[in-house]
Order: sequence, then C-alpha cells, then structure tokens
Amino acid sequence: MSDTIRPVLAASTAVFRDGHVLLARRGQAPARGLWTLPGGRVEPGETLAQAAAREVMEEVGVACHILGVAGALDIIQRDAAGELRAHFVVVSHAARWVEGEAAIGPEAAEVGWFLPAALPTETTEGLAGIIEAAFLLAQADDVPEAQ
Repeated sequence: MSDTIRPVLAASTAVFRDGHVLLARRGQAPARGLWTLPGGRVEPGETLAQAAAREVMEEVGVACHILGVAGALDIIQRDAAGELRAHFVVVSHAARWVEGEAAIGPEAAEVGWFLPAALPTETTEGLAGIIEAAFLLAQADDVPEAQ
C-alpha cells in the first residue's frame, strides 16, 4: 500500500422529490459515465451534512434539507497491477428537495429523477443499497407526529 495515498472523506446525498431520487451521471473520473448520487469531498471546517447539501447545490443546482445519514461506502480503486490508486470514504445522506430544477454542471453530464425501485443499470457500486436506506429515512420523516 502506498504511503502517499490516504482515505479521502466525502459526502453524497439521495435527494427525494415526489417519491423519486435525484441521480447524476458522472462526466469526469472517478466513475465517469456511471449514475450516482451528487457528492464530493468534505472541506476542512465543514460538517458532513453541510458538505452533502453544498455538493448537491454545486453539482446539480438543487437546494435540499438533509434528513440524516443513510450509510457509508468505501470506494477503493486499484490499477491493473493491483496497486492502490485512490480510497474514498463516502458518507451518504437522505434529503428532501427544497427548491431548484436539477441541471448538468461541471461534474454531472446528465441528471434525472428515478423511482428507487427502477434505477438505471449503469450505477456506482453499492448505490441501490444506499438509496434503499435513504428512502426508508425519507419515509420515516413523512410520518406525522403523534398528537
């Protein structure tokens, strides 16, 4: 394992609107061409939730309300010889859409709203499980409080 490569902390967000989840098809490496959640690196001094909401706005132009953490994934990339190239620890969140229409940006080549049970086939590894957990969080947030 390389001494210069360290895990990078990142945040992503499953934004829900009318029962659909917002996905972005990556236009750049890593995972170019795959559908995934908007997300990126956590900046120094920023909480995970702040990073998650900021990345959604920067990548696809949507404001969202973070509901909670849906899960975490390790994304470990190796070259053809098996040498470590990158390691990202992505903490994924569930969120509700607040405002804005999803649009492509510097990182997102395409955007779309999908039913959680009908995701595209070309997705990042582990995406379906994260969306399932995020959907459960979003549904729990819909339950009215007892009087």
